[in-house]
Amino acid sequence: MILGVSAEQEELRASVRRFLADRAPIGSVRELMETTDGLDAGVWQQAGEQLGLQGIAIPEEYGGAGFSFAEQAIVLEELGAALYGGPYLASAVLATQALLASPDADARKKYLPGIASGQVIATLAFTEEDGSWDPDAIRLAATQSADGWRLDGRKSFVLDGHSAGLILVVARTGEDLSLFAVPADAEGLTRTALLTLDQTRKLARLDFSSVPAQLIGSTGDGTAILGHTLDVAAIAQAAEQLGGAQRALDMAVGYAKVRHQFGRPIGSFQAIKHRCADLLLEVESLRSAVQYAAAAVAENSAEVPMVASLVKAYASDVYFHVAAENIQIHGGIGFTWEHDAHLYFKRAKASELFLGDASYHREHLATRIGL
Repeated sequence: MILGVSAEQEELRASVRRFLADRAPIGSVRELMETTDGLDAGVWQQAGEQLGLQGIAIPEEYGGAGFSFAEQAIVLEELGAALYGGPYLASAVLATQALLASPDADARKKYLPGIASGQVIATLAFTEEDGSWDPDAIRLAATQSADGWRLDGRKSFVLDGHSAGLILVVARTGEDLSLFAVPADAEGLTRTALLTLDQTRKLARLDFSSVPAQLIGSTGDGTAILGHTLDVAAIAQAAEQLGGAQRALDMAVGYAKVRHQFGRPIGSFQAIKHRCADLLLEVESLRSAVQYAAAAVAENSAEVPMVASLVKAYASDVYFHVAAENIQIHGGIGFTWEHDAHLYFKRAKASELFLGDASYHREHLATRIGL
């Protein structure tokens, strides 16, 4: 397994960082927080046409750049650092991985080129009203009739579900799970944006009333597809969390250098100095874990199911701790709306819960290794 970061990957990181600093600065993030879809269409289009970010890990035969997940993890880290609120995780990770995991070559040829170019925004709908991330909790029903498949039920907490043009839905076909494609304008589909703690990331509730759907692959494929997709998505989210944790740490250290008390920077006091050193250790440990997990996905390692739960659990703990400590080190100003520290704190909490919190993944890991 190849670990470490190559010169080409560092150049990719620098390019994405420059792009986000220029086209999606924190001021723009705050403005988009107040909108319904949280998306700057111009930035999204530029990211696809000029940098090819949406298709970076999509094979060239489907219109992508053909890089590995190791490169995509770098992109995700920079997006997390910038608190980018667009549908990258939904479209370029969740929906894309579901299609790549499907045995349906025709579906890949039909949908992946649009996703890779950024012209199509897709998402994956699998969680329901109880908020469980466990596939066994899925109850939305798919029934087959003379004119095709129909979906009935409700999906909740769907990432960018109110703005996506293509919705991949995991539904129950008898005792099995299957994957279906539903266009956003399908008859009988109602989409409602949800209020969220993290306003930079949009969630939706989707109601299906006899909605026509296209089966992807065969009935029963959904269990394997969803299992693989959620493992990769957990690692992708951990990469985002790493980026956010690093940025929160940088904010804390930067403030500790310029904030003076008793005639000296607060960073010179032992309590603050040790606090920052402990946070650095946590972030660097997380970086190593994310790099290993991303390499495992890139090489299609059998370790992916184990490292996915491990890295997601650790990333959730680290990001939340660093974001909370960032506020503490800033003191009173860190609690204000005007300061950006609270935005990272909210993203840290929302990311901790999304796709399963640390407790969920530790239990999941224990089950997978037979404990």
